[in-house]
Amino acid sequence: MSYCNYIPMMNEPSRSLHQNYHDNHYGFPIHDDNELFGRLIMEINQAGLSWETILKKEENFRKAYDNFDLTKVAAYTEKDRERLLNDSGIIRNKLKINAAIENAKTIFQLQKEYGSFDKWLEHHHPKTKEEWVKLFKKTFRFTGGEIVNEFLMSIGYLPGAHSPFCPVHIAILETHPMWLKNRMI
Repeated sequence: MSYCNYIPMMNEPSRSLHQNYHDNHYGFPIHDDNELFGRLIMEINQAGLSWETILKKEENFRKAYDNFDLTKVAAYTEKDRERLLNDSGIIRNKLKINAAIENAKTIFQLQKEYGSFDKWLEHHHPKTKEEWVKLFKKTFRFTGGEIVNEFLMSIGYLPGAHSPFCPVHIAILETHPMWLKNRMI
């Protein structure tokens, strides 16, 4: 069952939480590097947990990771790692915290080489899901197949975020997501 069809069956307050993400974020292209980084952090932290847990903690993640400011997170010290490990508002998993910090450093380097994380993604487009997974595993930490798939669907690089008859899917088509450009090539 698609996310689009599953949400109406949820009870409140879960339904409203998921509906907001579904209607306003999931599948819409993101071009701001800090927001792309933030979405990657969220997808990494979702591994082994429910998406609802992550949605409930999004504001805590923003606060803990300096509003996903790549420059700040890339400069985090051991003291920052300890602070994050002790922050009950986020997922306190050492591997996920280390991945966020190291991935910020990686994206910072990609910005130097490509101008932005967004341009790095665009440079490698189009790719199949399998090709993206291989590239992400080579480039980033804690980026397995499901994480990469959800990250790229959530930012408009891979299709499948919404069912074809979902009104949000139609709205996303108007934004010209990268997966649609792939089909036009």
